[in-house]
Amino acid sequence: MSFSYAKNCLQRFCVDEFQMNTETTHSGFFSSDLLPSLGARINYATKLRRFIISPFNPRYRCWEMFLVVLVIYTAWISLFEVAFLSYKRDDTLFIIDNIVDCFFAVDIFLTFFVAYLHRESYLLVDEPKKIATRYLSTWFIFDVCSTIPFQSLILVFTDHKESGGVGFRLLSMLRLWRLRRVSALFARLEKDIRFNYFWTRCTKLVSVTLFAVHCAGCFNYMIADRYPDPKKTWIGAVNPDFKQLSVGDRYITSLYWSIVTLTTTGYGDLHAENSREMLFDIFYMLFNLGLTSYIIGNMTNLVVHWTSRTRNFRDTVKAAQEFAKRNQLPPRVQDQVLSHICLKFKTETLKQEETLNGLPKAIRTSIAHHLFFPIVQNVHLFQGVSRNLLFQLVPEMEAEYFPPKQDVILQNEAPTDLYIIVSGAVELIAHVDGLEQIIGKAVAGELFGEIGVLCGRPQPFSVRTTEISQILRLNRTALMNILHANPEDERIVMNNLFMKLQGFGGYGYVDHQTNAGPEIKRHDDTALTSIDINNLEARVKKQEEVDAQEVNKSINDMSLSFENKKELSEHKVEFIGPDEGTKSCQLKPEVPCCSNSCLKSPTCSTSSSGSKGTKSTHHKKRITIHMKKESLHDQFGKLIMLPDSLEELFRVAGQRFGGCNFKRAVNAENAEIDDIDVIRDGDHLFFL
Repeated sequence: MSFSYAKNCLQRFCVDEFQMNTETTHSGFFSSDLLPSLGARINYATKLRRFIISPFNPRYRCWEMFLVVLVIYTAWISLFEVAFLSYKRDDTLFIIDNIVDCFFAVDIFLTFFVAYLHRESYLLVDEPKKIATRYLSTWFIFDVCSTIPFQSLILVFTDHKESGGVGFRLLSMLRLWRLRRVSALFARLEKDIRFNYFWTRCTKLVSVTLFAVHCAGCFNYMIADRYPDPKKTWIGAVNPDFKQLSVGDRYITSLYWSIVTLTTTGYGDLHAENSREMLFDIFYMLFNLGLTSYIIGNMTNLVVHWTSRTRNFRDTVKAAQEFAKRNQLPPRVQDQVLSHICLKFKTETLKQEETLNGLPKAIRTSIAHHLFFPIVQNVHLFQGVSRNLLFQLVPEMEAEYFPPKQDVILQNEAPTDLYIIVSGAVELIAHVDGLEQIIGKAVAGELFGEIGVLCGRPQPFSVRTTEISQILRLNRTALMNILHANPEDERIVMNNLFMKLQGFGGYGYVDHQTNAGPEIKRHDDTALTSIDINNLEARVKKQEEVDAQEVNKSINDMSLSFENKKELSEHKVEFIGPDEGTKSCQLKPEVPCCSNSCLKSPTCSTSSSGSKGTKSTHHKKRITIHMKKESLHDQFGKLIMLPDSLEELFRVAGQRFGGCNFKRAVNAENAEIDDIDVIRDGDHLFFL
């Protein structure tokens, strides 16, 4: 099982990143090994010259991993042989060392055929002459010196079969130059997201410490072993016949002294006895100061980095609680604040926004198109629009996470954003006499906030999440700018909104049967629709059952009105904007009289293009009548067509409410109605 795990790790590290065919390149990008600075994966697939090896070739990377293993062996055995062993021709270590040197000699030869990344262009250079020139001018001399078999030279140039020549032994330590490969390995592992950074750094620190302990122990023993008077050495003072001990005992004793000195424990049982040892101990203890500082600093940094998020989270929660207590916030608001902080703590590790903001605009657009385009194109408001409009809208959207029971929109707040639900669900809430009434629900794939954004009116209801939800937010300014730049799509969007509202009885529809709440008013007192997004068809059927005859008559009148409009060649529609005078826009006859700058007033006036004056087209108004009572929750309104006179209106109202004889009528503001012409389409009248 352990062999299988090791094989898996090796495969992940050496091979996974080199899947360069078209099927796997895109999927393996984020799991690849460390890429060169600004290097693109397209470099990996570059066709190189014959006999030139890519540094990203999987076989070459396996070869490098094999050499790293040999380097670890070399780093340990080189110092061990210098301090504790003597060379012999028939010795097993002598044979192994020469075989290892042969492998590194082969690597020197291969390096002349390995392409390299240019420092400025970050492209692979595969010209043999440039490769050779670069290698000869950099690491070639050091690699050759570290590969020369000084053990064999010791046996050739000395008269003894067992030689103790210190000079050749020290030259053999040039093989430690190969440790740069281990350093490069750790540098790659630290940047490889497949490996835990904390444990990678810890492994590096432990490896550096063990190597320092090994080096110091070997050097200190070598000084004692070659001192003229063995009894005046750090080990001879304790055991005069230390040379008669086994190699293992002497090596363990040396490591013991090295670790005791490194950790500044200082038991005193082993200490310097002569000037050579004292001088070496001074340099070693000075080195330990830097090494200890390096280790402690790195470990502190790792621990602080590991716990900083939790500490910052605790500080943020504590500050939020103190703020809520100091300002006496209601419990519901406190819960929403804490829920938001907790969700932010869980999602900030994803670093989605930071990742996107650090990318070029074209890449951000491609990512947004891939993630959000299928969702946006299925939203009812954008049904029928061009693909170009959706392509412009999607990059302007920002994804946000909301915890359960958090307000996304508050009733009557200024419309600033339109929201599309990616996952989760929300409730639509209206405030009735200080109480909250749930009027509907929206789920994934639906949107909310479009009425306030497109009509330029305060939001008609509050929106609150019922579970953890991911929601796309589209700024109103960006939406309007894009719609203005695409007039045809603008008409389609407004037509979709108009048809949705029309499906609920126009602008004055209120579902009294389900106690959905009072009418939601705009700035000019024109009632908007209370929309139950989850039960749209059911609400229409209920309204038709209340007064099917009047609704059918209204639909017929609207059909006749549209037929009359089609006989005209052009139509001019005049609107009163929120901050400017009358505007006019040309609409096709089949498009309803609605635009993104209208809907402030549901009344539209039309005129033919050849006339000087404006001629209003006559159409019936629909109003909702009520019997004046203390509470409206126990009665249903009646939707009727407005008669031609007040007398006829009182008569129809009396018939609808069981033969009552009404004398007065007031609107929702309790203003008395004394003229039939002041009643507007969609008004709610109360009879006394």
